[in-house]
Amino acid sequence: MSEALELNRARWDELARLHGQDDYYDVEGFLAGRCALSARERDEVTVAVGALSDVDLLHVQCHFGLGTLSWARLGARVTGLDFSGVAVERARALAAAAGLDARFVQADVQRLPSDLAASFDLVVASYGVLPWISDVAAWVKSAATALRPGGVMVLIDGHPLTQMVDTVEPVRFDFPYQGGAAHRLPSTTFYANSATRLRTMHTVQYPHGMGEIVTAAAAAGLRVTRLSEYLDAEGPQGRQELMVQGSDGRWRLFLGGQAIPVEYALHARLP
Repeated sequence: MSEALELNRARWDELARLHGQDDYYDVEGFLAGRCALSARERDEVTVAVGALSDVDLLHVQCHFGLGTLSWARLGARVTGLDFSGVAVERARALAAAAGLDARFVQADVQRLPSDLAASFDLVVASYGVLPWISDVAAWVKSAATALRPGGVMVLIDGHPLTQMVDTVEPVRFDFPYQGGAAHRLPSTTFYANSATRLRTMHTVQYPHGMGEIVTAAAAAGLRVTRLSEYLDAEGPQGRQELMVQGSDGRWRLFLGGQAIPVEYALHARLP
């Protein structure tokens, strides 16, 4: 395992211990029956596969399982995969507390376990996904390998353009748009509660542009069926200091008076 992967896994082990003990992740609400998925996640998956009954779903980078178990409540047979052992154990405990049937696997999504190959109708990943991945081609290849013929990958993530922005007045960028080079970043707080201090002082993140992501899907043998770029989001995507909440409750990022893409959704199907 690379030094960067070990560093990032240590950080996400820390986050998995903390998350759910804050108001960002509403575990109590979930256990009471609320869905932890955004409307955009539900809508994109509905467009891709329709109803989830009789669908085998793999949720990659599932963290501690709120999203995975929400897909289970909507009717899917679910497997969650995450590289954090702490997250996987918490996900299993959450599944037991919720009385939901789910499988959770600890693994690096860039190296898909062989027993998951050709096992799923749908692979889903959402929010905070590819910036943590050093090899986007390997990531997409794993998603393609997990799918049965006719299966579809749905990826919903923060837009790489938004990740570049450091300040809006004046406009300043502090992160590349693409290229995949490793960037070591300070990380003493976490996005769910900026007042909480972490022991892990740095993380390593990677820029992947839209062209690189779509090309990786094509190279993996997938057929891109839909690519949507969105100028609004349900939440501030961890960028509260940059994004503005409108009267409609949606969050946007403006540069020079123009809203820029803050999220995208990619659908790619295995023939």
